Amino acid sequence: MKTFTLTKLAAGLMLAGLSLSVAADEVRFNVVTFTPKTAAVSAGFEKFIAAVNEEFEGRLFLDWRGGPEVMPPFRLADAVRNNSIDMALLSPSYYSGLVPSSTTSNLSFKNYEEILESGFYDRMTEIHAERGLNYLGEIPASDVQFFLFFKNRIDGLDDLRGKRIRVFPTGLPFIEALGANGLVLPIGEIYTAIERGAIDGFMQGNLGWAEQYEDVVNYYLTPSFYRAGFSILVSDRALGRLSDDLREELSDYVRHTLGPELDRSWGDVIAAGYAEVEAAGFEEIALESEEADRYLQLAIDTAWEHMAGQIGNDELTAELRAMLVD
Repeated sequence: MKTFTLTKLAAGLMLAGLSLSVAADEVRFNVVTFTPKTAAVSAGFEKFIAAVNEEFEGRLFLDWRGGPEVMPPFRLADAVRNNSIDMALLSPSYYSGLVPSSTTSNLSFKNYEEILESGFYDRMTEIHAERGLNYLGEIPASDVQFFLFFKNRIDGLDDLRGKRIRVFPTGLPFIEALGANGLVLPIGEIYTAIERGAIDGFMQGNLGWAEQYEDVVNYYLTPSFYRAGFSILVSDRALGRLSDDLREELSDYVRHTLGPELDRSWGDVIAAGYAEVEAAGFEEIALESEEADRYLQLAIDTAWEHMAGQIGNDELTAELRAMLVD
């Protein structure tokens, strides 16, 4: 009886040791996002993290530590490059100072699979590496497009002249080409700015925030423009903790399996966003056909003209535009 008990104990200790060994072999990445966990746009991040954790269970675990409360969004890319955090999920425009061409991913009307086939993400990997950043891929949201929202009525493009409009950096050239004044502000500062009259409107995707703004927003302008996509950046130190095989598996999974799935997953979130807009009583101001065409063409042309100056390489600009637009 005593022998049996000792044998069971030995076996239990051996199994416990194996469990600890498995846990010790699992690599954990601390992940920070540019939006709060509760933001509607973070739905894509949540799905990304859950899918990666399931796919690589026991080998890799993404620990989502939070958003702007952990680190200011505009510092995320530098924090990854300096190994302060392992992984960041952020808007390309939030680190355009480091990688000017990163924001080109928004300047398209193509979906993820079309862009993937063009070789754009492989090219982005090379470009990021030149700036000391590891680009794992994109959390795509091709159907998440952008609108201009206003407190006071706008009846046409002429009414935009002189208006103060909050933008993210990618949208600044478009707003200025419309004759308006663009102000780059984080998402969290929009409400206070429009409430206090510091801005007349703002550029934003339509995802689950309308209820919060119903007392300061009354109108939105259509058609929508651009596409959304969020960069996945990984630090050198974090990548160095992965085996070559795991690194290759992760990249292939994120780009070829998970990317297309995520791009198709936004339907319910987008529908909920429109339902909130309707419930909040926002009125659509739809541009007429000719004016709408001019509006969309201006959105693309001005953005790419600006990108040419930012990139400083006409050949590279033409190469990326061919992948995303032409």
